[in-house]
Amino acid sequence: MLPKLRTSPARKRKRRSHHALSNANLALCPNCGSNRQPHRACGSCGYVRPGLQVKATKD
Repeated sequence: MLPKLRTSPARKRKRRSHHALSNANLALCPNCGSNRQPHRACGSCGYVRPGLQVKATKD
């Protein structure tokens, strides 16, 4: 079976209107001041929260 009617470009684009990527939310690291994502370890110093620090990897 084939579709009775072809999907028009407007209908297709309306359906895909929510597929756009959003900007990454960034927060300042309280330990070193660099940008990092909230609720994640800092990439430069490894800071997570007071009393917890993860080893930062150098890529």
